[in-house]
Amino acid sequence: MGAGATGVELAAELNNVARRFKGLGFDHLTDARPIRIVLIEAGPRILPALPQRVATAAAAELERIGVEIRCACKVREVTADGVGLASGETVAAQFKVWAAGVKAPPFLGDLDGLETNRIHQLVVGQNLATTRDANIFAIGDCAACPRPGSDRPVPPRSQAAHQQAAVLARSVIRRLNGRPPLDFVYRDYGALVSLARLSVGNLMGKLRGSLFIEGWLAHLAYRMLYRSHQWTVHGARRTLLVMAADFLTRRIRPRLKLH
Repeated sequence: MGAGATGVELAAELNNVARRFKGLGFDHLTDARPIRIVLIEAGPRILPALPQRVATAAAAELERIGVEIRCACKVREVTADGVGLASGETVAAQFKVWAAGVKAPPFLGDLDGLETNRIHQLVVGQNLATTRDANIFAIGDCAACPRPGSDRPVPPRSQAAHQQAAVLARSVIRRLNGRPPLDFVYRDYGALVSLARLSVGNLMGKLRGSLFIEGWLAHLAYRMLYRSHQWTVHGARRTLLVMAADFLTRRIRPRLKLH
């Protein structure tokens, strides 16, 4: 349930797993009981936080590979036998995955004196300081940060957390030197959705301006983004060693992670 980036990518990967069952000795499962994957979304379309063009292309690819998409369907209950919808219909399912949104840890709502919203996020100002204590800052998914020009807060995405961390690091230094913290302004550098290993399964919108890419070019961009994260965390030397190891072992390591 939930057709955000996580739900969409998981649906595609589950389909990828099902297609590879025969090569892993599970022929009886795929032949006798075909696997049905249903993606349920309460909103009018999948990927509601991403551009319409990305969502449209992703939906077309999911339907092409056999994933059933059910939009404008609110979940009423989840039972052992399936998922009950607000319309009264029940979607039979033995395996259910909930991927409907982000919610901060409940303990944040119990912190004395700090303002939180309905999903327990700490409410912060433009400078990332909490509204009721200027000495406490919050970033990432646990923070509800305003976004100028929009009635919605900064989206809980990795690029937002990365940008907040960079600004906060500079603000801490400024505070130690007796200067005010910097204001944070979120910049959307694009959206990338990876749909397993399909030929046109990697989509990107607004990478720069209104640029839209898909297929092998989007897959290359996805790989480059992944390596840039490794570069940031591990540094150049270790990342280059990891890339070399991946290149040498890619033909012998398993295609699926089964543990």
